[in-house]
Amino acid sequence: MKDFDYEVVVVGSGAGGAMAAYTLAKAGHKVLMLEAGRDYDPKTETPMFKTNAEAPLMGAGNVDKDFGFYDATVDGGWQVPNEPYTTGENSDFMWWRARMLGGRTNHWGRYSLRFSEHDFKGKTRDGLGADWPFEYEELAPWYDKTETLVGICGTNTGLDDMPDSAEGVLQPPPKARIPELLVAAAAKKLGIATAPMHRAVLTRPKDDRQACFYATPCGHGCSIGAAFQTTTSLLPMAKATGNLKIITDAMVRTVDVDENGQANALTYVDKKTGKDIKLAANVIILAASACESARLLLNSKNAHHPNGLANSSGQVGRNLMDSTGTGVGAHIPALEGRPIYNEDGHTANHLFIPWWGHKQHAKGELDFPRGYHFEIGSGFRAPGSGVSGNLQGYGKELKDQAKQYYGAGVYLALRGEMLPNEHCYMEIDDKVTDKWGIPVAKFHWKWADHELKQVEHGLKTARKILETMGATFTNPLPSADKAILKGGQIIHEVGSTRMGESPKDSVTNQYGQTWDCKNVFVMDAGVFASNPHKNCTLTIMTLAMRNATWLASQLSKGEL
Repeated sequence: MKDFDYEVVVVGSGAGGAMAAYTLAKAGHKVLMLEAGRDYDPKTETPMFKTNAEAPLMGAGNVDKDFGFYDATVDGGWQVPNEPYTTGENSDFMWWRARMLGGRTNHWGRYSLRFSEHDFKGKTRDGLGADWPFEYEELAPWYDKTETLVGICGTNTGLDDMPDSAEGVLQPPPKARIPELLVAAAAKKLGIATAPMHRAVLTRPKDDRQACFYATPCGHGCSIGAAFQTTTSLLPMAKATGNLKIITDAMVRTVDVDENGQANALTYVDKKTGKDIKLAANVIILAASACESARLLLNSKNAHHPNGLANSSGQVGRNLMDSTGTGVGAHIPALEGRPIYNEDGHTANHLFIPWWGHKQHAKGELDFPRGYHFEIGSGFRAPGSGVSGNLQGYGKELKDQAKQYYGAGVYLALRGEMLPNEHCYMEIDDKVTDKWGIPVAKFHWKWADHELKQVEHGLKTARKILETMGATFTNPLPSADKAILKGGQIIHEVGSTRMGESPKDSVTNQYGQTWDCKNVFVMDAGVFASNPHKNCTLTIMTLAMRNATWLASQLSKGEL
């Protein structure tokens, strides 16, 4: 671009792209960012103070707003107009795309749990999946830096599934809700510990972001910057250096190469005009999301790279994983009729149940290889489009029943680790294109017995906890294959451009640098070698900070 002499082009403005751009910009390098979605300013656009009563259908979700009328995602969702995707035979897969500046950070759950030593070397432990090409200890100081920059609330617990942060890094967590304390007491009777959830929500002011005041749902967006999203933090901070320029509505079509097969440009569609624009690029960072970055590499095939750019290993699009998901809910009589007060907190659960079974795994006492955790849904929530409980009658009688049952429900949501398998991958559908003529992604999916046995164990455990709390169940538990959510439905897809130690079985090295094209990097969850049961966003940002710092050093040395 004539008015901006950039060194690096970043594709994507979510967790990985924004952190990479911020890190490079702070190091003095000029960065041009391309975002396929539209511009978005949560300070002026967020409906955070709107109530469900002000919305159509009491704020219920619909085809345009899957997570409710006031969800912060503007133009994206499970189905994006003019941008289809396809699935293979007998494959159930759902693909969420944000299509807005800031990507999924505008609406994510903000759970921010570190991966542990168990998570990085799973294959060494049980022979399954793949190890990461480094140990936890190498990433630990980068977790500290990321948690400090982002602002994570929580506490050090000493639990083996929750590595401690350095002293002074974490902000104080909010107090546990009454139902969560009841869950904790019940779980303790079963020998299972609970802990404060770590979340990317400020409980103390930081830079120009305010502390959460526990009044509005994080899912609406956050105009005060308390709930982390790149649009109120990393992106404006990077722009303030003068080293970042952002182009929105820029759908990248291909990464282009020179006569030697080395990447030297990108072609993107200006969605406002429909015209193709070619940009020279010395260094390219793909951070468009795991499946979108893989789609871009596969669509960038040419004479030098006939199977897709950076795909000499054949691993682009392979090793696709998502978190397992299911849950059990119940009515808890002990919680009926308690005094009603503001129990919002920072929206999500203040306590959760981390995985407790590493020692059982080591002893061979479990029939599934990897762990899970429980997120707790409880408390006095804002009334929505429906009422729950066995309500009868009308008028005052009905209202009295509703008030009696209000806040007496508890839901334990399981999120578990998935292992890669040969049946789960994405490819390009050469028969279908999007509005701009770009071939779309085609997904293939099948849960393995590892995940089904894990879910079966989780369903039984959740029911035991709820029964210990006083819940009564009259129906049998559903089978795991019926209870498990669809692939992609948890929106934790990872692994499609896996990192490793050899170009024979991985796409990138430990820094996200593709083996085949030294100036092309991947800095989203596609590089994950495994998919631990924890939300992936904190680790996306941590890797992006670490890897962009390495890239900055390479640029300064003239190596790239």
